[in-house]
Amino acid sequence: MFTRPSMVTRIAVGKTVGFFFGLIGFLMMPYMLPEAGQMLAWGFLLWYTTLGAIVAIFGVFDFHPILRLPMPWWFRAPLLGAWMNFVLTLLIYDQLAAFGLALFGAEGVFTSPFWFVAEGAVVGLVIGFAATRLGGEGPETAGR
Repeated sequence: MFTRPSMVTRIAVGKTVGFFFGLIGFLMMPYMLPEAGQMLAWGFLLWYTTLGAIVAIFGVFDFHPILRLPMPWWFRAPLLGAWMNFVLTLLIYDQLAAFGLALFGAEGVFTSPFWFVAEGAVVGLVIGFAATRLGGEGPETAGR
């Protein structure tokens, strides 16, 4: 769509797509887990917006900076999304366990809060695709 790679475009697209996913969580939270409160809902909204920015910023690297291994967007973006959601799962494990219980019941297959890590990988992949498609990829996005 755009002819010149741009970090600003990558970040704007990443934050917009992340905001969209966060908005879904924000709007679903009162219905799925009403006892969670507004802080958790706002946390989801801001978390995914931030995740979008992080995935977009890392689009500058097309190689691992130390190992010099190629890191295409389809590898880098899900890895970042999964890692960030893994850290979040460790921080709010109890709330995510209650959320999984409310959504899937006690005997559901998705009751483990660590499924949130897989969700982060999928969301990261979507964000990475959109940011790369619309904003470009590699060091040229930084204007060097």
